[in-house]
Amino acid sequence: MQVKELTVEELKLLIQETVAETIQSILLDPDQDKEVKPEVKQQLLDSLRRTEIGENGVSAEEVAKKLGLNW
Repeated sequence: MQVKELTVEELKLLIQETVAETIQSILLDPDQDKEVKPEVKQQLLDSLRRTEIGENGVSAEEVAKKLGLNW
């Protein structure tokens, strides 16, 4: 399946899952030799928990608008 075949909701879900996986890999991969400040780590963990319970964050449309992009 190609991205162009996804519905908007499927694309949003794919993006959410990708972000969650990325956050988890940053927090759980000690081999990366990257230091994450404790406050940043806590913000990422909080964001991940909110996502896991179904709480919505900032929509892609909002982000695009703030960046001056057309969504």
